[in-house]
This record gives sequence, structure tokens and C-alpha cells, in this order.
Amino acid sequence: MRHFGHIAPEQRRHLFYREPVEFTADSPARLLSTALGATLYSPATRPRLAEDVVKQAARGVVSMVLCLEDSIDDADVMDAEANLVRQFADLNALPGSAPGLPLLFIRVRTPQQIPDLVRRLGSGARLLSGFVLPKFTEERGIPFLEGLAEAEAASGRRLFAMPVLESPELLHLETRATTLDGIFRTVDKYRDRVLALRLGVTDFCSAYGLRRAPDMTAYDVQVVASVIADVVNVLGRADGTGFTVTGPVWEYFRVQERMFKPLLRQSPFQEGRAVELRQALLENRMDGLLREISLDRANGLLGKTCIHPSHVAPVHALSVVSHEEYSDAQDILRPERGGGGVLRSAYTNKMNEVKPHRAWAERTLLRAEAFGVAGEDVGFVELLAAGLHG
Repeated sequence: MRHFGHIAPEQRRHLFYREPVEFTADSPARLLSTALGATLYSPATRPRLAEDVVKQAARGVVSMVLCLEDSIDDADVMDAEANLVRQFADLNALPGSAPGLPLLFIRVRTPQQIPDLVRRLGSGARLLSGFVLPKFTEERGIPFLEGLAEAEAASGRRLFAMPVLESPELLHLETRATTLDGIFRTVDKYRDRVLALRLGVTDFCSAYGLRRAPDMTAYDVQVVASVIADVVNVLGRADGTGFTVTGPVWEYFRVQERMFKPLLRQSPFQEGRAVELRQALLENRMDGLLREISLDRANGLLGKTCIHPSHVAPVHALSVVSHEEYSDAQDILRPERGGGGVLRSAYTNKMNEVKPHRAWAERTLLRAEAFGVAGEDVGFVELLAAGLHG
């Protein structure tokens, strides 16, 4: 699979200075954690789940979570598990299925579900990349990770964990530091198997009876923004101890009455059918999503939890490295710059200070590998239009 792999090769050549690389479920974890992109969640109860997976792959989705937890009723868990087993069998029976499918994860409720499901999936487990672990803390997380290790040993497959950080202990100020320390100890011990950490912002809001409006981002809700900042501070460092932390879910996908003026400027959409694209984004309240994705990046988050297919293309379009970013990163990382110093950017509009900007440059080149580098004159609007229309 590859990002933007669903669009025609000649269109990719037009859009990209450097195209996204191809990768598989067996690629290095560092690349996979960067390439997760828009991780699309789907309830495990869907009767045509296998068809949904194939359809979303054809639309550019590269990672999906099949959920046995909050998205389904407590009474439906057993039926949902049985449905997962059937749907994986259907996917496994497809000719040449694995190369074209997204990375597939199952969100479980209990640690015991992990080895049990891997056993029940049988040969279909070859299509499974790992598990999403809910309400993760040190105390609750260790049994999940032990269950993952047990399933790996039994199946002989590499399986990743994606813990969800959403517990009240993490949100509440008096327990946050201790909880973060415990989470770090736990994921550090299992570092080779923790692909990314996910933020459960809906649960954070729930603890205070809050729900952000479509005109607001997670960063406008200060009690939530403070948690995100502390999670990145402890768990997202660029000194080799950090992990990929993904952006929070965007809940909206239908038209609602607008209170504030649109957040999406007109100027980038002036040419061709892009004016119609802007109007469609506004009608579907995507301007708030686009702003939140930009703020995710600015705050050290990469990728995003998505609950609707329409959210995928914006996440991926805004993950592409611009030609200017790529040029700066390459300049900073040139071998002759190893001693540090300051240089003017090739675009002559900023200062690149080699030592302070090195970690940023390294992350940028890894993102360039996963999402590609846009052509010199290619902007977000063209990438978004291509992602939406294929």
C-alpha cells in the first residue's frame, strides 16, 4: 500500500516532487507509525465489514480499527466477535488480499480478548496488525500488553499495540503526573510493540460534561488542550524516548447551523473547480477539521482518529510535506552541517538553525517518506482534490 496509491500514476507524478513510498504490514515500525494517517474506526458489528474494508482501501485508507468497545452495545460483544471472525475469513479468502488491504487493528475491551481472538481468527490473523487498548494506564495496561505477548507467541506474528490515553486519572490534575509516569514506564518496557499512542478526547470532554462544537477545535477546550500538552511533553519527545502520538477524533460530518464565520480562507481555492470544493467543505463543516489537523501538527501530533470516510482525504493532504519543508530539512541535515550553525533557507524567507532544528528535520524526512513531497507549485488544495476524487 501507499498513500495516494488510489490515484492514477500520472496524476501522482504531477502532484509530487517525491512520491510516497510503498509499505506493507511488515515494514519497520518507525515508518508504519508515521504512515498511519487517518485511522478510520468502524463498529465490529457491521454485517458487510469485509466489503467496507476493501472499499475504503480503494479510497485511500491505509489503517482501520474494528471496534469492539465504545462503538457497540455491551450486549452485542459476543455477536461482534463472531462477526469479526467471519469477516476476517472472507478477507483472507480474497485472492492476493493482504497487499491491498489497510493495516487492520481490533479495539478490544479486555486483555483476554487478545489471545482468544487471534486463536479464533486462525489463518485470517495474518491480516491483523495489532490491537487498540482502551483506557490505558500502568495498572490496566500491563495485562493488555501481556495478552499481546501471549498472542504473538502463539501465532508467530508481529502484533502491535496502540494504547488509548483517555482515563480520568490522566485528565485530573492531581493524578496526571503520576499517571503519565506510569504510562511511560509501561510503554517503554514494551517499546518494540507500541506503534502509537492515541488520544481519547471524547472521554476527556465527557468527564466534565463537555462537547466541543464544530466551530471549535480540541485546542479551544482548555481542559483538553492542557492534557494534550502534557502527553506530548512526557510521551512525544524527540530525544529517542518518545512515541508517535495521534490526533483526536473529529466528531462532525453533517451540515449544522453555523454560529461563527468560516475558518477556511478563499484565496487558496480561487482556481478552477476548487471554489466548488471550498463550498463543499464548508457545507460539511470541514473547515473546523482542517484547522484542527493543522493544530495537531503544530502541537506534535501525527495522524488522526477518524469516524467518517470524508475525514480521510483532509488528514492525508495536510500530512504531505511541502517542497519548502523538504528543502529546509535537507539543508539542515547535510553532513557538512554536523557542527551546527545558522543558514538562510533556500526559499530565502527564514532562518534554519542546524542544531535546534535537527529533530524537526529528521521527523520531516520520515513524513516525506510516508506521505511524499509536494511539487514546488502544488498546494494543499490540489492534494485534497486528488485525494477526494481519486
